[in-house]
Amino acid sequence: MAVPKRKTSKARRDKRRSSVWKLSSPALCKCTHCGHLKAPHRVCPNCGYYRNREVVSVED
Repeated sequence: MAVPKRKTSKARRDKRRSSVWKLSSPALCKCTHCGHLKAPHRVCPNCGYYRNREVVSVED
C-alpha cells in the first residue's frame, strides 16, 4: 500500500484547496421586453414579463 514519505504541510494543503472555493458570478441576460438584466428562465423583476408574455403585474 502506498504511504506518503512526508507529512503534507497546512500551507501546501490549503494552496491546493484554494481554487475549489472560488465563487462564480451569477448568469444574467437581458429581458426581451424592457432590456433590464435578469436571471435566465425567470420572470423579469422590472416588468413582470417572461417569454414575451406578462406573467406578473408590476406596479410602478
